[in-house]
Formats: sequence, structure tokens, C-alpha cells
Amino acid sequence: MSLLDLSALDAAPLERDPFDFLVVPDFIRPEARGALVRGYPQITLPRNFALEEVRFGPAFQTLIDELNAPGFARQLGAKFGVDLDSADTTITVRRFCELSDGNIHTDHWSKIITVLIYFNQEWHHEAGKLRMLRSADDIEDYAAEVTPLGGTLLAFRRSDHSYHGHKRFEGERLMLQMNWIRPNRFARYVQRLDRFSTHLMKRLSRMTHQDRPRG
Repeated sequence: MSLLDLSALDAAPLERDPFDFLVVPDFIRPEARGALVRGYPQITLPRNFALEEVRFGPAFQTLIDELNAPGFARQLGAKFGVDLDSADTTITVRRFCELSDGNIHTDHWSKIITVLIYFNQEWHHEAGKLRMLRSADDIEDYAAEVTPLGGTLLAFRRSDHSYHGHKRFEGERLMLQMNWIRPNRFARYVQRLDRFSTHLMKRLSRMTHQDRPRG
């Protein structure tokens, strides 16, 4: 049996306020979630990792295979009215969230569709819930808020106004991010450069904070 409930994806309504997105609470079948958490990559740093940088269990590999299957891309593309057959894909995973995460942004211009899948088995925090925002400067002006509970899928179409972010949270927030990006080398190069710059700036910020005298 598939780990993914594609019928739940079919049934999920496409929301258009404030941009195109959809939420599928039980996209990963409940009986599969325990094995996925047990096989989740053992990450120690608060950043996104490409799959080739980490090790994970066989159940997690099965999930990756199903997400990379052409049927999933076609079904997702049909929901948004976008042909994803020629798009490239990237997958990253993350385990830890830090206080510098969650800033309001729209995603890189090279991205077409972003999918986020969450793995936390419970969530009792007000912070860390991703918000679909109506502006670039008000985290409280949101149309929807997605709790990062295991099995939940969030997908949205990137645009110049696809603002999203969350309130500051520090701790475990298990997440897989899959992107369909424009099929050209320049887009892939610029996306990698942008990701590297973000990591570098955060690292410098942490180093500066650690060196700051405490009184």
C-alpha cells in the first residue's frame, strides 16, 4: 500500500486567498508515520539538508520514491493548473528550527510549486505554525495557519505575493521540502547560491551573538 493518500490530495480544495495553496492534513497515511519518524534523517544542525547529505531509513526512502513518481507531480500540477512534467525537482529535509527562522518571504523566483510535509507526532506550541500571509510586513494578517503535525502536506504556487512565515520557534520541527523549479541551469545555480548565502548570514549572526558580552 502507498504511504501517500492521493485521494486526500484530490479532495483538498485549492484556496486562492491570498495566493494559490492547499492543505492536506492526512496526506501520509497514519499507519506509516511511526516508521517514517523512526527512519527520519538524524540531523544535528538547524538548517536544510539535501538528501545526499544525510542518512535515513528504508521507509523514508520509500516516501522519497513515491514523491518522485511522475503520478504525484501530474496530480499536484493538475490541482494548480500547472504542467510540471519538464520542471526539475529538489528535496531537502530539516529537523531543528531556530529563532532566526520564520521570517516572512515569498520563496525564490526559480520555484514554481513548493510542497512541505511535516512529521512531528504532536504539536503543543503556538509558535512554529506556518501562516499564509496577505502582506510582507504583518505576521498577524494571515488567511490560514498550518500546524506542523505529522502527515500534513502544504503546497503553494510561488508568486511575487506568496508571503508566508511563522512566529519564532526553537526546537524540533521535522519537515521535508520539495520544490519544482524552472528547468534551466541558471535557475538551479541561483537557487543554490541564495540558499548558501542564507546559511552563511545565519551562521555569522549566531557567531556575532555568541561573541557579544553578557552582563
